[in-house]
Amino acid sequence: MNRYPLWTYLLILGAIGVGVLYALPNLFGEDPSVQITPVRGAVELPEIERQAIDALDEEGMDYFATEIDEERVLIRFDSQDLQVAAADLLQARLGNEVTVALNLAPATPQWLRSVYAEPMYLGLDLRGGVHFLMDVDMDAAVSQRLERYQNDFRNLLRQERIRYGRVEVDGDNRVVARFNDAADRERAFDLLRGEYRELGLDQEERDGQYWLIANIPEEEKEEIQRFAVQQNITTLRNRVNELGVAEPVIQQQGTNRIVVQLPGVQDTARAKEIIGTTATLEFRMVDEDHYPYRGEADDPPPPGTVKYPSRNPRYGDYVILEREVMLTGEYIIDASSGIDQETGGPEVNIRLSSAGGDIFHRATRQNVGNSMAVVFIETRQETREQNGETVRERVRTEEVINVATIQEPLSTRFRITGLEDTSAARDLALLLRAGALAAPLDIIEERTVGPSMGQENIERGFMAVVIGFVLVVLFMAFYYRVFGLIANMALVLNLVFIVAVLSMLQATLTLPGIAGIVLTVGMAVDANVLIFQRIREELAAGLSPQQAIHSGYAKALSTIADANITTLIAALVLFLFGTGPVQGFAVTLSIGILTSMFTAIVGTRAVVNLIYGRQRRLTRLPI
Repeated sequence: MNRYPLWTYLLILGAIGVGVLYALPNLFGEDPSVQITPVRGAVELPEIERQAIDALDEEGMDYFATEIDEERVLIRFDSQDLQVAAADLLQARLGNEVTVALNLAPATPQWLRSVYAEPMYLGLDLRGGVHFLMDVDMDAAVSQRLERYQNDFRNLLRQERIRYGRVEVDGDNRVVARFNDAADRERAFDLLRGEYRELGLDQEERDGQYWLIANIPEEEKEEIQRFAVQQNITTLRNRVNELGVAEPVIQQQGTNRIVVQLPGVQDTARAKEIIGTTATLEFRMVDEDHYPYRGEADDPPPPGTVKYPSRNPRYGDYVILEREVMLTGEYIIDASSGIDQETGGPEVNIRLSSAGGDIFHRATRQNVGNSMAVVFIETRQETREQNGETVRERVRTEEVINVATIQEPLSTRFRITGLEDTSAARDLALLLRAGALAAPLDIIEERTVGPSMGQENIERGFMAVVIGFVLVVLFMAFYYRVFGLIANMALVLNLVFIVAVLSMLQATLTLPGIAGIVLTVGMAVDANVLIFQRIREELAAGLSPQQAIHSGYAKALSTIADANITTLIAALVLFLFGTGPVQGFAVTLSIGILTSMFTAIVGTRAVVNLIYGRQRRLTRLPI
């Protein structure tokens, strides 16, 4: 009646073995480490490892392990002081071809890593770091698309030799092309209708001119805005990866907000600068008649030109450029910083897509011998005090960073020189390489969690689990005697399973997640309480001990299933509609419910059957 077949015991032992194996990595802690990542494969990893070891040995800095892990070199140290000092040394020695970042690497033994047993991640509230809540400027996303249509219309009309008066974006969020001849407008209408089917095109006559008006439909605007959020998330992930942050959290919140959590980040100012900055380039021809510029700062530029300030004094305070843009930064697919072999100054090496290379080749082929300028356009958020309140404002900077004579037609690869220092070159390459943001971001909330606070959260959370566990164990042992001890064994096993599943899923444990584990500790014995109380009732009704055990487990099963399924539904709703911390709580609660049903029903029944199932003359139960 109360016996399991051998295969059931073997299955349970196998599950316990797997659970213990994958929970073990969490006992080994973490090592202060420095991770070195090459910039787009600039240097081979074994060569980076050799150079790093030579630099550390020369300075007498002790390390106890180096390894090549995926696409990085990891060097482990005994203390955080050594870690920080080594990071500064390696960044100075290895230069701009690599990204050096601080990390806390799991100290899991190799034999565990060989079976893909890794510890679970720790969230921002446990490890320390920085949290940003960012708002995507949806109006700017639509405006940028309109400006792109404006440039595309101009280029297309020139290519087809259609004469037009002016193409501009007006105040009603639409692109207006003006023509002096109705026939030219009709040709343009047919051309644009075939090329841009997503736009609504209208025709009007005003002030003796023939207008062609392009509107973006509402559904297309919504699609542009959705794309802007997704593109910004992708760009932010690329930038965070370049910063070398381990286990970042980057996710959408609502329709127009993005949450960025960077555990373990120490230089929050640089993180904010890199994450929130929109940077791109424009390439324009210099107006040779006014170079170098000798006018005053307030003088308007000549007709058909634009005036930009210069970052480098040798180009003058201002540079006059032609209005037409030769190429924009959207065609850049790779960028890396380096050293100019001729001058010894910093440089950024640019690689364009094939389409961008064709455009650039045609534009530069027609201007060999003339000067071309590189305009750096940066949008960042600054914070200032105004009337006793903190005010955030978006600052747009447009500067000429380089002027050079075109010696020959350029294609997909070229370089930019004349930058201030290697740090500026490295940051520019990072921003260009990671991609431009599809729309500006406003940081509307910023929180920093110190490592000491994170450690305190871990200690308090661990203490809560221990105290809750001990109290439950004492109560069960006192009230249900031997059966209570069996339930306590199942409770220990349940904790092991929860940790193992979180580790196998590579989930991120947060403070609410610890709260979910504490709640699970209390709930895990509910099923055994129901079973044991049912066994007591069956014994009081006159059934034999063997019949009472069988009846107790059988009759309590439906009640246990009902209670746990309803709790699981609530946890699922929390996960689907909650965000961040609420989802962490829901995940650990859900895992705890599933593992507790296994340990409380199958696990305790197996032990009870093993102890009492084979006793034919069982007269009483210690319950």
